Amino acid sequence: MPKRVGILTGGGDCPGLNAAIRAVVRRLLPENIETIGILKGWKGALEKETMPLGVDEVAGILPRGGTILRTSRTNPLKHDGGLEKTVKNLEGLGIEALVAIGGEDTLGVASKLFEAGVKVVGIPKTIDNDLSGTDMTFGFDTAVSIATEAIDRIHTTAESHDRVMVVEVMGRYTGWIAAYSGIAGGADAILIPEEPFSLEEVVRIVKKRHERGRDFSIVVVAEGAKFGDVAEKNMLVVQDARMDEFGHVKLGGIGNVLAREIEDQTGYETRVTVLGHIQRGGTPTAFDRVLATRFGVFAAGLVLDGKFGHMAALRGMQIADIPLKEATGQVKKLDKKIFEVAKVFFG
Repeated sequence: MPKRVGILTGGGDCPGLNAAIRAVVRRLLPENIETIGILKGWKGALEKETMPLGVDEVAGILPRGGTILRTSRTNPLKHDGGLEKTVKNLEGLGIEALVAIGGEDTLGVASKLFEAGVKVVGIPKTIDNDLSGTDMTFGFDTAVSIATEAIDRIHTTAESHDRVMVVEVMGRYTGWIAAYSGIAGGADAILIPEEPFSLEEVVRIVKKRHERGRDFSIVVVAEGAKFGDVAEKNMLVVQDARMDEFGHVKLGGIGNVLAREIEDQTGYETRVTVLGHIQRGGTPTAFDRVLATRFGVFAAGLVLDGKFGHMAALRGMQIADIPLKEATGQVKKLDKKIFEVAKVFFG
């Protein structure tokens, strides 16, 4: 049984991270296992930046958003000798086991570290809910709740001004947030990365509503959605084409492009709201607090049982363990049956 366990949070922050950290610490405390926080994700592992994690440090953090350990998008695999340095630094810190909390990128690095001999377990988090192997990740429920509330508020101003309102939500490769918040918020069209959309069809939906006396429309679009009927088919709209260390460009702006096209082709006044980082900030919902806590306790149990190279996952209503490789093998696309439900209400 390890005497010292490290915990890190990597990638984008999301509500529930602090609940997971707290759960790991509190579960290992009765076993007289010291926990140490690695700051700023894999950046802290490369630079040996840490903080103590005890009862005092995790007191009161359950409802807090973000992460007390801070985070980054540093990828040690992109640094010369980064993997070897990370392994050496963990050994130098006396960390005998590591709990990595993150999405596909963070857990992908964790999987490589396990192959290099590090005793590591994973906890899945991402607001996008696109991580394979788990039915749901914490952070997703909060993001959907925030987006839904925003759509509810946008409805009233759209109706008051007879406007078309385009709401851009997060979702690089998948439309989980767009579909769930769009259904919950009563959107008239939902555009997702999994299905390149027809601008002509979006315009038809908006015009059809006006023809039957509904002089406003709500269109929800994921940031990674693609036009399917323009010259540059499957074109992503990006803010910055420079890639981060995990090979991602900065998306955003499709809402503005779409709003301009809708107004040009219909003549209807159209406005856009980009929710951006509001979706991942602030207090986690009760669901996310509970799920993150269950994941944290379960992951600590994996450490105690010596079941390394695995990750906590939600399967139905139960928490199970799966190999890290299974969690990072592929992106989990939106369930087509859910999108079929959404389409019933288009127009």
